[in-house]
Amino acid sequence: MNITQEARPPFPPFTHETATQKVRMAEDGWNNRDPERVALAYTIDSEWRNRAEFPVGREQIIAFLQGKWAKEHEYRLIKELWAYQGDRIAVRFAYEWHDDNGRWFRSYGNENWEFDENGLMRRRYASINDLPIKETDRKFHWPQGRRPDGHPGLSDLGL
Repeated sequence: MNITQEARPPFPPFTHETATQKVRMAEDGWNNRDPERVALAYTIDSEWRNRAEFPVGREQIIAFLQGKWAKEHEYRLIKELWAYQGDRIAVRFAYEWHDDNGRWFRSYGNENWEFDENGLMRRRYASINDLPIKETDRKFHWPQGRRPDGHPGLSDLGL
């Protein structure tokens, strides 16, 4: 692929506006749950730490996401900008999902991201905790896919 095909604006160094845009773009991608499409936001040799898994490269990222979304049903995610500087962004997030037995969870975490000059994520380090919740305690009720613009974010929900 050439550089044009591999570009993913906005590019670093980030401003508050462009970092916020990058976070929302990531949230939207993950909420669409298309592993091949999500993987295109990462460099060919992107390095991850996701709990105790360490995928490297797009092929491993795709396989990781396929397994994740096969297990985590009705997945809905909200990300929020925490900090940014230069080519790095820190986010906090929460997502809700249920397992094959219908048990609901809210997973909370933080991610640290590093981008290359073309706006592709070179490194992603995620720390995540799962909290069992009752279905009646869910807060993310939009239809599967992109979170509507008017839906409250994490801070608005007290998360």
